[in-house]
Amino acid sequence: MRGTNWQSIIFDFDGVIVESGDIKTNAFADLYQSYGDPIVKEVVRYHKLNGGLSRYKKFRYFQQYLLKKPPLTQNEEDKLDETFSRLVVEAVINSDSVPGADEFIQIEASRIPLFIASGTPEMELNTIVTRRGLGPYFTGVRGSPKLKETLIAEILSAHDLTPERVLMIGDALIDYQSAQINNLAFLGRVRIGDKNPFPKHVKTVPDLQSLLP
Repeated sequence: MRGTNWQSIIFDFDGVIVESGDIKTNAFADLYQSYGDPIVKEVVRYHKLNGGLSRYKKFRYFQQYLLKKPPLTQNEEDKLDETFSRLVVEAVINSDSVPGADEFIQIEASRIPLFIASGTPEMELNTIVTRRGLGPYFTGVRGSPKLKETLIAEILSAHDLTPERVLMIGDALIDYQSAQINNLAFLGRVRIGDKNPFPKHVKTVPDLQSLLP
């Protein structure tokens, strides 16, 4: 991947730029703790299997299939969202960067436009990116509630990018699938010790240090 003349790079956020995956796993566990350990275990399992999926879709899945309750009202979903945000935002802002990520972003931003496409709510994501001092390096920061494949398509269209010359870096299967739908090249980040969620042919790196010149 290094040395390729990319027109642009689109990054996932959690697990690609910041080491925040465990923070969100723990937040989901805390959110459903009152329902008992079996439910918490299933919540965590589903969350880990569906990294990159927006929290709203996860809330709805848990409500219907785990808790077997009527669909969430908008007010109930808003309250879950507010509680989840309270649990994660400051922790994510203060979390470690993925090794090599800050340096790689600074280098690449000096020559091509960079974007973020994340399952994190867009307003919350922009707050985190700004508070971490990363705002100036990104041409666009996009988040949920829109699907990741839609975010990518909108980035490509708005900035007249050629899909085959755009690289997506992600750590979840949904990142790879969203890149495939939009005909992007893809690089997976798989932290040492984590299970590789990608098909065998997908190139992966343990962090972003290997991408540095």
